[in-house]
Amino acid sequence: MGKASQHTQPVDSPRAEQAKATVQEITDVLTLDKVLAQTLMGSPELAAISWDTRIGEARTLQAGLLPNPDLSYSMSDFGGSGMYSGFEIASSSVQLGQLIELGGKRSKRTHLAAAEKELADWDVESKKLDVLADANRNFLDVLTGQEKVKLAEELVRLAARARDTVLERVQAGKISPLEGTKAGVALSETGIQLARTKNELIAARNRLATSMGLGAVTFQQVSGKLDTLAPIPSPEALNAYLDRNPDIARWVKEKEQRDATLAVEKAKQIPDLTVSGGMQFYNDTNDSALMVGVSIPLPLFDRNQGNIAEAEHRRAKVREESRTSRAKAASTLSDAYQMLASSHAESKSLQNDIVPAAQKVFEDTKEGFREGKFDFLELLDAQRTLFMAKESYITSLSNYHKAVVDVERLIATPLTEVTEARPQTENKQS
Repeated sequence: MGKASQHTQPVDSPRAEQAKATVQEITDVLTLDKVLAQTLMGSPELAAISWDTRIGEARTLQAGLLPNPDLSYSMSDFGGSGMYSGFEIASSSVQLGQLIELGGKRSKRTHLAAAEKELADWDVESKKLDVLADANRNFLDVLTGQEKVKLAEELVRLAARARDTVLERVQAGKISPLEGTKAGVALSETGIQLARTKNELIAARNRLATSMGLGAVTFQQVSGKLDTLAPIPSPEALNAYLDRNPDIARWVKEKEQRDATLAVEKAKQIPDLTVSGGMQFYNDTNDSALMVGVSIPLPLFDRNQGNIAEAEHRRAKVREESRTSRAKAASTLSDAYQMLASSHAESKSLQNDIVPAAQKVFEDTKEGFREGKFDFLELLDAQRTLFMAKESYITSLSNYHKAVVDVERLIATPLTEVTEARPQTENKQS
C-alpha cells in the first residue's frame, strides 16, 4: 500500500491559497492517493523545509558577487596652531579602492555554495519521504481502526443475539438464570470494547488530519484494502536499491561539499590585493594631484592553518561517516525486511488457516449451544477465540503494510518496481 515519493517545491502565496482550497475539498472518502497529495500540499513540515532550497539559491547568488568598492575622503593640516589653525593650507583627498580577490576565491566560494544547496536538496527529499511515510502510516492506522470498529460492532451484534437466545432459554426453564447474567455481562464487555476501539479510531483520524495539514477532521472515512498481500522481493534485491535512499545518496554530494570547503580555506592563504586611486587637493596653492595605492596583507603569522587542517580532517572523516550511514541503513532495512516477511507469513497463516478454523469452531459451538450440547461459557469462549483471531488478522495486515512503507522509505522505491526491474546504476537526484 506504500507509495513512491513525489517532488515538492517551496510554498509561496499562490500555492498556499491552493492548499487552502484543497483542504476545503477534503470532505468525502479519502484514498491513499488523496492523502499523499494533500500531505504534499498542506504539511507544515514540508512547507518549512522546502524553503531551504530557496535559501541555498540565495547563498549561491551571494557567494558569486564581487566585493563592493570603497570610497574614502580625508583632510589634513587644519585646526591646529599657528599657520595650521585654519583651512588655508589644508589638504584633502578622495580615493576609490577595490579589493581584488586572488587565488580563485570567488569561484571556489560559489562552487561551495552550490554544493551546499544540493545537499539541502537531498535533505528536503529525505524529509519529504519521511513525511509521506508518516502520512501513509497514519492512513493505515485509520483504515485499521475502521476495520476493528466493524469487527467490534459485529461482536456486539453477536453478543446481543446470544444474550437474547440465552434469555429465551432461561424463560423456558432450560438453563439457569445465572447463564442470562453471564450473557448480559458479556454483552456489556463487548460494548466497552467497541467504545475503546472507536476512541482509538478518533485519535488515528486526528493524527491523519494533522499530518495532512488540516485544522480538523473534515473527511468521513478512508478507503483502501488491507487484505492485499504482494510477493516479497529477496533481501539481495532490496539491498541493490539502498543507494537510492537520500540519506545515503547525499554522501556523494557531502564529499564534494567538503572538498569545496577545503579549496576555499586553502584559497584564503593567498592574500587579497587592494588597489586604490584618487585625487589630492592643496588649499594653499589650489593645486591637485593624482594618488594611487596598493596594499596587501603580509601572511606572517595567520596563514589560515587551523581552518585548513579542520577542513582536511572533515574531508577525511566523510568516508567513515558515509560507511556508517550505509551500515545503519542496511541494518534498518534488514530489520524492516524481517518485519515484512514475518507479518506477511503471519497474515497468510491467519487468512488461510487460523481464522477459517476459528470460524468453524464457533459455528459448530453455536449450533451445539442451540441443541443444548454446550453451555454458554463454551459458546462465549469460541466467540472470543474467533474475534481474537480476526483482530489478530487485521493487526497483522496493518503491520505488513507498515513494513512495506518502512522498506519503501529505505530504498526510496515502490516494492512493485523492485520485482519488475533492476535499479539504474546512477544516483538520480530529484
